[in-house]
Amino acid sequence: MIAAHSTDLADLAQQVIQGRQIQLDEALELLATPDEQLLALLSAAFIIRRNYYGMQVKLNYLVNAKSGLCPEDCQYCSQAKGATSEIPKYSLMTAEQMVDRAAQAVRNGASTCCLVISGRGPSQREVQAVADATREIKQRWPSLKICACLGILKDGQATQLRQAGVDRYNHNLNTAEEHYREICSTHTYQQRVETVESAKEAGISPCSGLIVGMQESPQQLVQTLLALRDLRADSIPINFLVPIPGTGLADKAYPLTPQYCLKVLCVARFVCPTVEIRCSAGREKHLRTLQPFSLYPANSWFVSDYLTTPGQEEEMDHQMIRDAGFEIESLGATSMGPNAMGSSNTVSTSNRSCQSGGGDCQNGSGSCHSSEAAGPAEAVGGGSGTGACGQAAGATNRTSVATGCGGSGSC
Repeated sequence: MIAAHSTDLADLAQQVIQGRQIQLDEALELLATPDEQLLALLSAAFIIRRNYYGMQVKLNYLVNAKSGLCPEDCQYCSQAKGATSEIPKYSLMTAEQMVDRAAQAVRNGASTCCLVISGRGPSQREVQAVADATREIKQRWPSLKICACLGILKDGQATQLRQAGVDRYNHNLNTAEEHYREICSTHTYQQRVETVESAKEAGISPCSGLIVGMQESPQQLVQTLLALRDLRADSIPINFLVPIPGTGLADKAYPLTPQYCLKVLCVARFVCPTVEIRCSAGREKHLRTLQPFSLYPANSWFVSDYLTTPGQEEEMDHQMIRDAGFEIESLGATSMGPNAMGSSNTVSTSNRSCQSGGGDCQNGSGSCHSSEAAGPAEAVGGGSGTGACGQAAGATNRTSVATGCGGSGSC
C-alpha cells in the first residue's frame, strides 16, 4: 500500500524513475488520493515529469481535415452515425488547404501539427492527399512534426504515410477493452490495437490515448493506462469527455472535477513515466482555473481549438504556461524525453528500455534532467512556478468546435 504522505509519494516517484512499474492496485490507490493530498501527488508526479522533460511544454495543433458524416457509432463523438450535433460537415480538404492550416500551427507556436479526418478508415485517395500535404509541409517547415489520425489503416497505408514524412500516428484505445462495446459497436477494441501496431511496424511513432468520463469505473480507467503502457505508445493524449449535445453520451456522462482530472494525469505519469502525456480535449472545461497544474504531470497541450469543440485563445495558453514557470518547446528544438519523435523507428526501442530499466534512460542521451525538482506546493508557495478545426481553406481556428473524431479516435 502507498502511504499518503508526500515523502512516501516522492520516494515512489524515485523508484519509478529507477524502473519500478506501477501495478493496478497501486494505480487505483493513487487515483483515490484524497483531495487534501493532491498537491503532494502533483509534486511527486512532477519529479518524474521533470526527470524526462524538464520544464518544456510541447504544443500540438489540430487540423480537422474532414468533418462529419462518419459511419461509426462512437457514443462520445459529434461526427458519429446517429449523432444530431450541429457541427460543420465537409469532405477532405485539399493538400493546399492542409498546408495553410499547418501555417497556422506554426503561428500558434505548435511544434506538431495533427491532420485528422473523420471516418472508419481512409481511402487510398485520402491517404495520398495527406501524404501530398505532408511532403509540402515538410518542405516549408522541415522541423514541424506531423501526426496523422485517419482511422483504421489498411495494408501498406502506414508505410505510405511514413515515406511521405509522417512522424506519428494517432489511434486512441479510448477506454478499457471490457468497456469498449458500451461506447462503440461498429468496430472493435482489437482493431484499434492492430492499427497502432501497424503504424509502429511501419516506423511511425505510435500515439494512443483515452477519454475520461464515459461511465468507466476507476478500475477500467487504470486498465486502459496499463494497456497503453503494454502497447508502448510514445504519446498518450488524455481527453476529458465534453458531453456534446446530440451525442450518445450527452446525457450520460458523469461530472468530472478539476481535482479528479489532475489525479488521472498524475496516475498516467506514474504508470507511463517516460512518455509524452498530453492534457487534451476537455482541459478548459473540466480543469478550469486549475489548468496550469496539469503541467506538473503532463508535458504537452493542444493549442487553440479541437475538432468540433472550442479551446481557448492561444495567447491564454501561452500565458498560462509562462506564468507557471514552464517554457514552450520551440519549432526545431530537440524534443526532450526518451520517446521523442526521431527520423527512424528508434522510439519504441527507447520506450522498451525505459519501461523495463529506467536507469539506462537517465544516463543515455543527456536529455533527462535531475529529479531533484520543486513540486507544485513549493511553486505555489514561492510564487515563481519554478519548483483545428479548419472549416475550409482560410478559415480561422476560432470558429469551429470534438472530443472524439469518429472512427479515427480523438487525436
